[in-house]
Amino acid sequence: MTHHRRGLRRKLRDDALVDRIVEDYRTAGLDPRRLAMLEYAEKLTLTPADMTSDDVGGLRDTGFEDADILAIAEVAAYYAYVNRIADGLGVTLE
Repeated sequence: MTHHRRGLRRKLRDDALVDRIVEDYRTAGLDPRRLAMLEYAEKLTLTPADMTSDDVGGLRDTGFEDADILAIAEVAAYYAYVNRIADGLGVTLE
């Protein structure tokens, strides 16, 4: 998580917000778009078979365009893939 936390700190430039997100993104005070994005990414990561068109519709309802939704799905899927490869090979973090 340390690597991701550093990237988030660099992007957001708000240490307190990063700490709240790491603690529980649902109660971190995020705007509806960011919250919807994280909920979508979490569901896609943890229960991909449960994804439906309603999940995509929820992102559209918060203002995401189809290209944005594709990017969110691609990034979530990519990280799931890379983490599974690393776990499967016994790779440890620095």
